[in-house]
Amino acid sequence: MLCSLKYYSLIGYVSLSACSLHTSDIQTLCLRDDIGNYIIKWETNPPLEGAMKLYVSDTPGQFSKSDPVGYADIREGITKYVTNDNITRKYFLLSFNDKYVEMVAARFVPMDSVLNFRDLGGYASYGNKKKIRWGKVFRSGKIGTLSSRDSIKLNKLGIKTIIDLRPEEEQAALPVGYTKAGIIHIPVSNGKWNGILARIDEGRARKGDGVVFMQDLYIQYVEEEKEQFGKALAVFEEKDNYPIAISSSLGKDRVGFLTALLLAALDIPEEVILNDYLATNDFLGLNRFNARVQGLDPDAQQTLTVILSANPAFIELAFQKIKKEYGSVKEYLTNELHLSESGQNKLKEILLF
Repeated sequence: MLCSLKYYSLIGYVSLSACSLHTSDIQTLCLRDDIGNYIIKWETNPPLEGAMKLYVSDTPGQFSKSDPVGYADIREGITKYVTNDNITRKYFLLSFNDKYVEMVAARFVPMDSVLNFRDLGGYASYGNKKKIRWGKVFRSGKIGTLSSRDSIKLNKLGIKTIIDLRPEEEQAALPVGYTKAGIIHIPVSNGKWNGILARIDEGRARKGDGVVFMQDLYIQYVEEEKEQFGKALAVFEEKDNYPIAISSSLGKDRVGFLTALLLAALDIPEEVILNDYLATNDFLGLNRFNARVQGLDPDAQQTLTVILSANPAFIELAFQKIKKEYGSVKEYLTNELHLSESGQNKLKEILLF
């Protein structure tokens, strides 16, 4: 049971060259508590006994061979890393009995001025054979006017490329506020967004309007925005572009669809792709739109809630459309988005370990 916290002091010594094995039977999770400390959890199957050694680094994949920062009994399944540094993101290496190792980080990166910023690292491919490298690809809402803290965080993450999927009018109204990265504008239409908002504000929205709008939007992504999504996927084929952040208004729909395509190209299971898509509901926080909802009639409130939420039916509809019209997601990637088999293999070489 993952129920108790334990923090262990720094003792012992290890050479990381002794921890070279990887097992698919260990699941890890890293979260931040209310004051910024890291809570690290794990489960082993079958259950293991012995010691877990914890290493920490500011850079993914580069862990010191000096003393571990903590120890835990494997059976505890949980430990805490206490830190006063809420600017520099931490990555953790867990070594189980000096035999099995797992790397993990907190997926969500809290920002003052950017919504829904999170890492795609750690997702496992079919059969848990390989996982996505941490600190390589991030997804987020618009990266506009940044607080000084957020600028520092992006610096420390080393973001080199931002793919901005917002329409041209949104890009012009609020340019990307981070100047140390290369900005690649690949505008993707947000459908009749202004029209649905006008109907909401004018009291003309009716029950079900939000669902119809979102269904049409995702079908539009599949059928009419192939060229743009193909251009976006091509950015990931260049190793020098990393780390990459994918950005749109809320980091929900355009980013969600592109992320789903990228994960599919990496052989990530559809269940995992769906869960990543739905995580927007946890990290976006609909309560931030309470002022926008107040005063609206019930149908308008429902419509607004639908278009601001990540609903599994929408991404599932897109995948169903792809499979029906193009045979499979892989065929769609290859034939319609021009991400060749060799291109997909290149993505795997860059992003999987």
